[in-house]
Amino acid sequence: MSLPVVSGAVLTCPFGLSPGTLIALPASAALMESRPPATIMDNVPFLNVMPFGLCTSLANPITAAQTTAALGVLTPGTCTPVITAPWMPGSPTVLIANKPALTQTSKCFCAYGGVITVAVPGATTEQLP
Repeated sequence: MSLPVVSGAVLTCPFGLSPGTLIALPASAALMESRPPATIMDNVPFLNVMPFGLCTSLANPITAAQTTAALGVLTPGTCTPVITAPWMPGSPTVLIANKPALTQTSKCFCAYGGVITVAVPGATTEQLP
């Protein structure tokens, strides 16, 4: 059993210097704990996944350029998530608008090497199988 992820959930990235937020758009009339539930397809940067402040990954071109300009001293750049695929795994049994529901154990991947995880799912009482 796992907690569902709802709009307003707190996300983390190991290269981000601050937490991000997940915004789930109301794709159906369903609500969980009075908020729209998220699905595995809620992975669009700046629409669903908000940035994580500054990024310390040297794979991020902004961080790489700023670090080069600082003569090799790591200089974090602006976080611009580049999510390469939907969240996985989703709930195997609960569908929202014909898409698997997002659970607190789901992860997604940034092209700059970060594994984005759910720190606080937003839901506290409902459980998904």
